[in-house]
Amino acid sequence: MADVAVLGTGRMGAAMVRRLVSAGHSVAAWNRSPGPVSDLVDGVGSERLRAAGSPADAVAGAEVVLTMLADGDVTRAVLLDTAVLAALAPGTVVVDLGTSGVASAEALGGALSAAGIRFVDAPVSGSVPAVMAGTLLVMASGDSAAVQAAEPVLSAFARKVLHVGTVGAGQVMKLAVNLVVHDLNAAVSEALRLAENSSISREAAYSVLQESVVGAPFVQYKRPAFLDPGTPVAMSLALVEKDLRLITEHARAHGEPAPVTEQALASVRRAVDAGMGRRDMADLSRFATGVDAVADPLL
Repeated sequence: MADVAVLGTGRMGAAMVRRLVSAGHSVAAWNRSPGPVSDLVDGVGSERLRAAGSPADAVAGAEVVLTMLADGDVTRAVLLDTAVLAALAPGTVVVDLGTSGVASAEALGGALSAAGIRFVDAPVSGSVPAVMAGTLLVMASGDSAAVQAAEPVLSAFARKVLHVGTVGAGQVMKLAVNLVVHDLNAAVSEALRLAENSSISREAAYSVLQESVVGAPFVQYKRPAFLDPGTPVAMSLALVEKDLRLITEHARAHGEPAPVTEQALASVRRAVDAGMGRRDMADLSRFATGVDAVADPLL
């Protein structure tokens, strides 16, 4: 078992901490706002979990550091802080599990390597239920020995760790996966509105989509969110907008525009601008028609 630091205990990070502790690892957890960590420690109630007062406190003595932070800017600011770099022992494996972007991954890889720290760029495919079931897919990139060193820790919540290349390749693959996911989310939203506008109930239409050739795993597991606007948020539209921006920027920078995805971004951006940023991605299906069945309690 390993000594693990987890930086970022939002929905995904908190679920990862629970799985790590259950697997027998000792975990130091830190979050920018302390409330989620305190709640997590109280809920888990294990001597193998402690709340760290700062990122440097969390990583001190850790063999593996996992980050699940909001974006690349935040991740770089936390990991490249002078106190954090001083607290990291040489040879520590730092694994960024977030969707931080290719430029961020490459910058982290260079800076941490120069400090004697091993870095693995390893975004994931899956949401909180996948974490809790231990079925996440990890798209790892970096030195193969570093990836192998991190695998026993990642296996606490991942069904498979795929090594996809050098640092940055993991982020590229995450963007490619999310391109399909977010375009599919927009397509399902349009399909439901098309059916509802012809007096077909949303539930009946969704059942057909599930049983048809488009019934991908995403369509299967997002059924509750598309049918019930009160379903807990799994991924917010604000985060979808961030992902789509990263995808379209990367595509344009490499001379391969993604026109379908550009349109999906425009649709999501309109919903976010209308105040739906904290709503679940499935609520895009309720925006274009003006249907807003549940007010966002956080607005």
